[in-house]
Amino acid sequence: MEILSVLILVISFLFFLGIGVPVAWSLGLSSMLTLMVTVQTMPAITTIAQRMGTGLDSFSLLAIPFFILAGELMNRGGIANRLIEFAKALTGRMRGGLLHVNIIAAMLMGAIAGSAVAAASSMGGILGKRMEKEGYPKELGAAVNITSSTTGLIIPPSNVLIVYSLASGGVSVAALFVAGYLPGLLVGGLLMVTAAIMVRVHKLPAGEGSSFKLILKTFWQAVPSLFLLIVVIGGIIGGVFTATEASAIAVVYSLVLSMIYRELKAKDLPSVLLKAAETTAVVMLLIATSMAMSWVMSSEDIPQNISNALLGLSDNIFVILIMINLLLLFVGIFMDMTPAVLIFTPIFLPVVTALGVDPVHFGIMMVLNLCIGLCTPPVGSILFIGVGVANTTIQKIMKPMLPFYLAMVLALILIMLFPEISLWLPRVFGV
Repeated sequence: MEILSVLILVISFLFFLGIGVPVAWSLGLSSMLTLMVTVQTMPAITTIAQRMGTGLDSFSLLAIPFFILAGELMNRGGIANRLIEFAKALTGRMRGGLLHVNIIAAMLMGAIAGSAVAAASSMGGILGKRMEKEGYPKELGAAVNITSSTTGLIIPPSNVLIVYSLASGGVSVAALFVAGYLPGLLVGGLLMVTAAIMVRVHKLPAGEGSSFKLILKTFWQAVPSLFLLIVVIGGIIGGVFTATEASAIAVVYSLVLSMIYRELKAKDLPSVLLKAAETTAVVMLLIATSMAMSWVMSSEDIPQNISNALLGLSDNIFVILIMINLLLLFVGIFMDMTPAVLIFTPIFLPVVTALGVDPVHFGIMMVLNLCIGLCTPPVGSILFIGVGVANTTIQKIMKPMLPFYLAMVLALILIMLFPEISLWLPRVFGV
């Protein structure tokens, strides 16, 4: 391993982050400086530019802007409201029912839109004021909203799982999508258990009563939205279309449904398209610069040397997985999920596969691990969205967040120890 190259890569990246340079530019600049150690300036700049372009030259990545656009259409088209009403009917008179409504609705929203940002903003905006009005502590409601929103990155369709498929060298997107269901439900379930405990601590009121008739009514209203799950995931599993084609179908379906609900008008489309384009641009720049850094690391044999070092420490699969998870938890505090997946998948995946870990299982575990980072300062994007929507501060929200952090860590431990949580459904469906 070239120590000088590694030092330049790490120190320059941390320096750029420290002075406030955006993550994507920090990745690109540190990669370019590292390459300048071995080649001249202009070839180094040209090579980084080429690797950024090559990194985006993938048909599977086309699914990301389509799913982002579908999420924006769903968020603006009244779908979130119908999911919340259905979740509210399910919880009935449960004590602190609005917290459970938030978790269930976020899971449903994630299963349709696949966006933690959409879930955090829509659920927080709709339920936040109502919780506060009914006597819920503002910070507790925000903590539930922030952590439950991440289930949308595990439950398919998920843009991050598509990114992992690219970084891993071709793990089946269909297998990853199917594998995400049970882990996503596990996380949601543990968050609901934690919320039930916090309800007792804060002595929160019972929810509104609901009848079987109301449940059927709200379910019927939500059916058109939920049917998208069958169309997208069923089509992928059945081999009717690819994940990229499914994302395009999701856009068309969401647009038609939003028009039927009459909550999205033609004059709203330019702003929806602009918002989706802005989000796509950010994600794609992160992917491009992350792919450039991954190439620089590979050219310096960094992944291979780290793999050899880890395998030299122990050949016990659980010891290695614990070390990797601890490192990823640390990385997630300072780095956004997309570049973390692209940079660390090529490093850690060969290590765990050498010990017999299934790449699909590792992908789910890695994504869940990095979801925790989205809820932690100083760069947790979902944390900032949730705090902004709730009109509170990070300092006030950290104490209520701790029990929910523990719930997510417990889910991570269970998924690490029991691979069948991730692998059972892919085996059942043969993907």
